[in-house]
Amino acid sequence: MFTFAIDPIIHMWFALAVTVFAVTSFIRERVPIEVTCVTLLTVLLLFGQFFPLYNETGDNLLRASSFLAGFANPSLIAVLALLVMGQGMIQTDALRLMTNYFVATKKERVWASIIAIMLFICVLSAFMNNTPLVVIAIPFIQALANSAGMSESRVMIPLSFVAILGGMTTLVGSSTNLLVSSSLVELGYEPLSFFSFAVPGAIMAVIGLVYVILVVPRLLPDRSSMVKDFTNAKKEFVAEMDVAADSPLIGVECVDGKFPVLGDLNVKLIQRAGHLILPPFENYRIEESDILIVAANRETLGDLLSKYPGFLLSEEDNQYIKPEKDEPGMDADKAETRVMAEIMITPASRMVDMSLEHVNFQRQFGVIVLGIQRRAKAVRRRLGRIRLEAGDVLLITGKRRMVDGLRDNTDVIVLSGSRRDLLLPRKAPIAAAVFALTICLAALNVLSIPVAAITGAVLMIATGCLNIRQATRAIDRKIFLLVGSMLALGVILQVSGGAHYIAEQILALPFVQTPVAMAAVLFIIVALATNVLTNNACAILFTPIAMSIASGLPEAEGAAFSMEFIFAVTVIFAANCSFASPIGYQTNLLVMGPGHYRFRDFIKVGVPLMFILWISYIGLLKYYFGL
Repeated sequence: MFTFAIDPIIHMWFALAVTVFAVTSFIRERVPIEVTCVTLLTVLLLFGQFFPLYNETGDNLLRASSFLAGFANPSLIAVLALLVMGQGMIQTDALRLMTNYFVATKKERVWASIIAIMLFICVLSAFMNNTPLVVIAIPFIQALANSAGMSESRVMIPLSFVAILGGMTTLVGSSTNLLVSSSLVELGYEPLSFFSFAVPGAIMAVIGLVYVILVVPRLLPDRSSMVKDFTNAKKEFVAEMDVAADSPLIGVECVDGKFPVLGDLNVKLIQRAGHLILPPFENYRIEESDILIVAANRETLGDLLSKYPGFLLSEEDNQYIKPEKDEPGMDADKAETRVMAEIMITPASRMVDMSLEHVNFQRQFGVIVLGIQRRAKAVRRRLGRIRLEAGDVLLITGKRRMVDGLRDNTDVIVLSGSRRDLLLPRKAPIAAAVFALTICLAALNVLSIPVAAITGAVLMIATGCLNIRQATRAIDRKIFLLVGSMLALGVILQVSGGAHYIAEQILALPFVQTPVAMAAVLFIIVALATNVLTNNACAILFTPIAMSIASGLPEAEGAAFSMEFIFAVTVIFAANCSFASPIGYQTNLLVMGPGHYRFRDFIKVGVPLMFILWISYIGLLKYYFGL
């Protein structure tokens, strides 16, 4: 085995360099998170192999087992097991009975119902993973908003925010909290208990709730859904045209920037033999097998469909789109109707990473995909080649019974266009009982959280609440790779002195002279970082830095809490402030499509909330923690 001896200071600068690389890659999102994580882990393993860092006893602190230990971390396993339990709650629809209890039938009480459901989600998120809660609540909140004639865009961000706020209060409320506790154990400190920060967390959650419920809906824009856009003649849509061998478009030449046969259709680009042709198209002639990406309003597209249906749709597709004539003697109420609806891809969907062509919605479900939004933006590539991601919103059309049938499919959530109440599945009480038992055993310290979570996940499978395939789909590989690789990064930051170096730079700031100021500065740094990275990455990255800061501070006289505990809780609360960006927390990404938000919407309402919680926490440092 070849190894090279280098100055230990190089290990520290290398650790800082790969940290900058990881952070930059996460922010730019040029490559998938999984690719960044695997690359980071490989670089660390190779560096530790060839440039070992020995301690006093001659052990290599950068050995492979140290870097890979994060993938067997008990807290990571607990997080994955909690995801499986959450999927069991979704699969059995166990929360429907409770959420139905809050649904009002009178329009004037809709806001009260929405607030009641949000408060319920906030409380439950203290004991359950936030993602499945939001997945379950989205259709209810949207249906209530539609029944009252209000826009979904005014209530979807508040739904995500209340789930995040509730997750601040207990150890299992968020994966962030578990990972901070796990990092403390690896650094040689005592782990956090189930309710060790419940009081300050509840205070901050209540303050945040007041802002989220009373202020945020007034600041958010009123945006229409894709379905409403499609029925609005002033809105422009992107469509795809395949030029078949017998198409009358063949040979048509562009004149004055227009193709005469296409009327007012605006041709955005032409794909020919794998090459893209961009405007201007002067003197270009349409050829066989060309693919035209066009834009037009509903009226123009409708005229084109009525005159030349083969331009936009195949003959089979056209049978789904065109209005259906009622059969003779059929009751009008029983006639088969066509509807448009929006569906969202769930995090545990088997369709994630599959192309639309591979899924084949028409063959599997009898519906046609008209368009797709990702992070509330229209995707303008060829639809069939787009690989689906969690949170994608698809605009579909088909017979009502086909769209209604999708409500039974846990791979998607029907957001609009279908209204049908379902009976509570018979497995729902079992799933709810398993969930309650697991939480009680963990809260009462009868079982440790990892043991309780794994037991609960196994019971979900054993009782038939979900099968093995559904359980494995619930395990998010992004979380697994992100947490494992970031724990490896935390190892080299700690043993090389990189975390201590960053802590020293923070302590050297001229205005950071007191423990309160240090905790406040750390809070705002982590809160800003968690909106451009992820909450899990920030928890793992900043916990060693927080402990390095705390270790250099004297204990406050008469304080009821140690410096290590205070700074660990600071990281937890700050890392949960993922309000100013849709990429900081998965629930933000999930509501982005249904709410039709833009990135700036999260900045507009999330930044003030982040600073409100920051100021609130400074008050807690002085009057609750006694600094």
